[in-house]
Amino acid sequence: MSKGKGLPSRVLALGATSAIAEATLRPLAESGASFFLVARNAQKLSAVSDDLLTRGASAVTAYVMDLDDTAAHPAMLEKAAESLGTIDLALLAHGVLGEQADAEASYAAAEAILRTNFMSAVSLITWLANYFEASRQGCLAVISSVAGDRGRKSNYVYGASKGALNVFVDGVRNRIDRSGVHVLTIKPGFVATPMTAHIKPNPLFAQPEQVAKDILGAIRKRKDVIYTPPFWAIIMLILRSVPRSIFKKLNV
Repeated sequence: MSKGKGLPSRVLALGATSAIAEATLRPLAESGASFFLVARNAQKLSAVSDDLLTRGASAVTAYVMDLDDTAAHPAMLEKAAESLGTIDLALLAHGVLGEQADAEASYAAAEAILRTNFMSAVSLITWLANYFEASRQGCLAVISSVAGDRGRKSNYVYGASKGALNVFVDGVRNRIDRSGVHVLTIKPGFVATPMTAHIKPNPLFAQPEQVAKDILGAIRKRKDVIYTPPFWAIIMLILRSVPRSIFKKLNV
């Protein structure tokens, strides 16, 4: 852990070029952390690596791969553990929004969203949960979404992938918590990132830096689940409380 700040010093970032991941990693770099970064775009990954080194990272290893390739996960994760010595924090930040209309019309399109957001995450989390449980330490932080709290017609395939992820992470947490492992589920609402660039901005949108601050605070405090920004906890409580018959008539 980084001195005096309660922050991890040896960090594995999966989907390291996502805007939320970048914003989360920067303060860790300023604390002198070491990183093993994984993403599929070599050019973007190189830019993130250079930025973290400029900000004070002790060391950065970049590993280019498509995380949909679950068969290649064990070799990559073993390389990460070897490179870092010990993984203090594993941040899962990869994912796709997908096109709801395409997913409604085609199982292949729906399956692609589920594969990236859920099945690839299951593969990574399974390995990491066993790793952390064996070492009896570490933080597994998984970026999910408020969309997983209730199915809506506008994004139910994406929401289903995140809802399934939430349930899976809940179970993993209950299994390995007694081993001293911290498992954190992160549920952002709208965040101004390339993934949401096609959505008209509204007052509910947050900046990646704000979400990153909430994530790092939750890591320090060993929280189980966070909504970020925090007002989403109230919004989703209300949405979950609406009776199904009324929710159906709302047609949202």
